[in-house]
Amino acid sequence: MKATLRRQVGQLLIVGLEGPELTSIERAWLKLVRPGGVILFRRNIEEARQTVQLLREVTEIIGKSCFRCIDIEGGLVDRLRDLIAPMPSPAEVYATRKPAIFRKHGQLIAREARSLGFNTVFAPVLDLALPVSADVLCNRAVSADPAGVTAYALPFLQEFAAEGILGCGKHFPGLGGSSLDSHQSMPVIQRSWKEMWDEDIAPFRALAVRLPMIMVAHAAYPQASGAAVPASISRFWITKILRQKIGYKGLVISDDMEMGGILTQRIIEEAAVNAVAAGTDILGVCKEPGLVIRAYESLLSEAESSPSFRRSVQLAARRMAHYKKQYQLKNFPRRFSSKVLENLRTEAKKFSTKI
Repeated sequence: MKATLRRQVGQLLIVGLEGPELTSIERAWLKLVRPGGVILFRRNIEEARQTVQLLREVTEIIGKSCFRCIDIEGGLVDRLRDLIAPMPSPAEVYATRKPAIFRKHGQLIAREARSLGFNTVFAPVLDLALPVSADVLCNRAVSADPAGVTAYALPFLQEFAAEGILGCGKHFPGLGGSSLDSHQSMPVIQRSWKEMWDEDIAPFRALAVRLPMIMVAHAAYPQASGAAVPASISRFWITKILRQKIGYKGLVISDDMEMGGILTQRIIEEAAVNAVAAGTDILGVCKEPGLVIRAYESLLSEAESSPSFRRSVQLAARRMAHYKKQYQLKNFPRRFSSKVLENLRTEAKKFSTKI
């Protein structure tokens, strides 16, 4: 049972790596933890063949059905901008008011990711573009109108699905009301329940059946929830609202558990256990090996000692296995094609010029 539980706990983690190549220490802890997936950042991406090789090595260690993740929204958040070509921001694309352009944005991002071996892209952003968050979200958010956010995201997600890429709506229940960056500290968003439900949460509600994953924010909403607890560890937001009231059936993932928005509130051990107990399926621990191991060991220890928490881990692991099978994650490309990449570069540049 212990070996099975260890595997189930590992599956709940998506982890980051330190550089462009696996170190011997990374290979060792990847074999120990056997995480459910990996996420690459610009520090891991130097050139195309190296990126493909890195993903291939990780896949061989942790399993073919792993989530191979990357952040590509366009604009400020675009991990492939230097490798392929800069992608226009969501706000620039939305400004065209043309669904065909929204669709093309999703298609190009999905094809770029897939060409290098990724199968999961953490996009689109569904936060509202409210004045208070303009300096934080910048061009990542597209509209203050929930209907406008949905209008952009729907064709974008449809193209992700057509290309075999899993998308992820973020950051539930919404960061549009925040003047703080949750990378550094925890925003306390003073919006009422009605404002949250009718406005911030509306795009998540409208797109729930289209979203394989929803990412939960490290922000508190005391007026709406009655508690100044980060949504990422809140049973109210994750289980009561997202799962039960909205009826979301996909995978719930935390924002990076190394961010100040959560680590200013809890140590990593408590944060990891609290998040899974609240209903989270996947924890992102995106850089420090020490924090990955601490999160993993704390989850395992709690699962071994608490029957109720063990059931939470088992439920999340089963949900992960179910959706990995349902989504039939694309097999890793047999070989890298520089021609495909060059064609994508040309197409992305034309798209940017058009925008």
